[in-house]
Amino acid sequence: MKRDMELIRAILLEVEKSEHGYFRDKLKINGYTEEEIGYHSYLVIEAGLANGPDCTVMGSISPVAEVTSLTWEGHDFLDAVKNENVWNKSKETLKKVGSASLSVVKDVAVSVLKKELGLD
Repeated sequence: MKRDMELIRAILLEVEKSEHGYFRDKLKINGYTEEEIGYHSYLVIEAGLANGPDCTVMGSISPVAEVTSLTWEGHDFLDAVKNENVWNKSKETLKKVGSASLSVVKDVAVSVLKKELGLD
């Protein structure tokens, strides 16, 4: 399964909605399967953007985890990509290279955000 930055962003946005910082519900994101959400939740935790348990068992089709809260790094990443206009401009820039690491995605978003704010 390929890493989907749109889904990673959607997971972080959904978890951030939790009023108390602790997400207890099962993640449901339109257009994505339970397996895709579980695997990308695993990646989000592995990347240090969120906390939560690894729920992978011997019968699992792919690694799976449940996101329970965002980390400081997760909040920082989300702050860079939260604005829809900034996110869309960042995706347009990143299309030139096809795919990019999480840190590059964040750097591009921060660069776009700075331009939007007139800081660059």
